[in-house]
Amino acid sequence: MPRILITLGDPAGIGPEVADKALASGKLPANHSFDLLGDRSAGIPGKPDTRSAAAALAALEEAVTHLKLGHADAVVTGPVCKDNLQAIGFPFPGQTEYFASAFGVRDYGMLLTGKTLTVGLATIHDALAGVPKLLTVGSITRIGTLTAGFLKRRGIAIPRVAVAGLNPHAGENGAFGDEETRIIQPAIDALNQLGIATFSGPAVPDAVFRDAARGAFDAVIAMYHDQGLIPLKLLDFDNAVNVTLGLPKPRTSPDHGTAFGIAGKNQADPSSMIAAIRLACELA
Repeated sequence: MPRILITLGDPAGIGPEVADKALASGKLPANHSFDLLGDRSAGIPGKPDTRSAAAALAALEEAVTHLKLGHADAVVTGPVCKDNLQAIGFPFPGQTEYFASAFGVRDYGMLLTGKTLTVGLATIHDALAGVPKLLTVGSITRIGTLTAGFLKRRGIAIPRVAVAGLNPHAGENGAFGDEETRIIQPAIDALNQLGIATFSGPAVPDAVFRDAARGAFDAVIAMYHDQGLIPLKLLDFDNAVNVTLGLPKPRTSPDHGTAFGIAGKNQADPSSMIAAIRLACELA
């Protein structure tokens, strides 16, 4: 029976509530075991502090230990407050980078998937001003390969993946920038030579997500965080799941944050946590 770990995230947020609601929902696979990790008594709902942040970090560390020892098959991570974690010495911009570092994985990526869209990110938690310098043929090829592998794992034999441009109108033949011709197109060519999926683009960013939502593509590779997550959260906020690609064992997470403003009020919607647990079970 696969064992799925669920960290509570920051106990001052809605993580404990959505985890409890998900386990009581009757919507999870029956042939899996689920273990909650975290000290829910370490946080006062709506009042995060260093103690609640330390509890969130301890749960992550415990999950990594279990996964490395082979005591668990996947982990679902509850939402954390990155500012509070970094205040106690957490050196990572997010949980994605934490898990990649914990497992010594350099070839990793961040992908979000919902009922309407699946989006892989060529850059993750990076300042927008730095994105053009961070984009390389290698970085786009890496996330394209990881995204195609994820889609194949979910049963799509020949995935159709659109690669978004960086600039308005995908650069319009160099009028608004040359990243499309200098970086993105060579990456698409390299990906198509691998034969793992059909990659197209550079696609006009303001139209490609509409096309994907209508079924023209199985996934879109976005060049930066908000380019991909704004349309995904607009269409799939209640059911989207964050997936860390490239890890030896699956890690998923709901796509929302700690929502301290409604913590402890029994108002949190567990739909995204349910979807995250279900996907973790599928991948495990």
